[in-house]
Amino acid sequence: MKDPAIAEAFEATWPAAEYADAGGFRIGRATGAGRRVNSACTVQSWSPADIDDVLRIQSDWRQVAAFRVLDDETRLIAALTDRGFQRTTPTVVMQADVSALTDRRIPPVMAFAVWPPLAIQRDIWMAGEIGPERQAVMQRVVGPKAALLGRIEDRAAGAGFVAIHSGVAMVHGIEILPDWRRKGLAGWMMRRAAVWARENSADRLALAVTRANAPAIGLYHGLGFRDAGGYAYFVKP
Repeated sequence: MKDPAIAEAFEATWPAAEYADAGGFRIGRATGAGRRVNSACTVQSWSPADIDDVLRIQSDWRQVAAFRVLDDETRLIAALTDRGFQRTTPTVVMQADVSALTDRRIPPVMAFAVWPPLAIQRDIWMAGEIGPERQAVMQRVVGPKAALLGRIEDRAAGAGFVAIHSGVAMVHGIEILPDWRRKGLAGWMMRRAAVWARENSADRLALAVTRANAPAIGLYHGLGFRDAGGYAYFVKP
């Protein structure tokens, strides 16, 4: 991502439990919390020997050999492809001005931002396989943060997480229960995140979504989000 504030927020608002550096790479570890916090990414210029050091650390940690690579890191993509890594889970990072999502009044009792998370929010996350390990990532975040709760048809049906770093409010872990999807709830939750962000002095909202999730990308574009960059994982089969 060329925007340094979004790049910093992306890392700071979804942190691993621990890190190790190998030359130009930083490797995260948070067992069970997903590939984003259990992969290596570049933090400065790197050499081919640094890749070997990453693989040794990941082996010692009993991790899958995995790198998170920005779309424009063509040299790294070539180096990993030559080593037999395969590209998976292409993802787009999107951003919007908070003002684009705060132009409408949110219906009463439709969406809330609270901290700490309520039991019902944790249950909704669990139903979407955002289990204790991923929820622990949220707990580690330092700085302003909130758990989003979405309600529709008189029941709690959505949960999400938002945190601020460098003036950017990054949204993670949006989950809507299956029977209440495609009813507009996610959009209202994003608007609540924007209101909360504005109240906490952030001027932009950002998120990451897999490129295969066309309905979500369409929703976010409709709300005023625009592409800010992208990445994919390179994994040893």
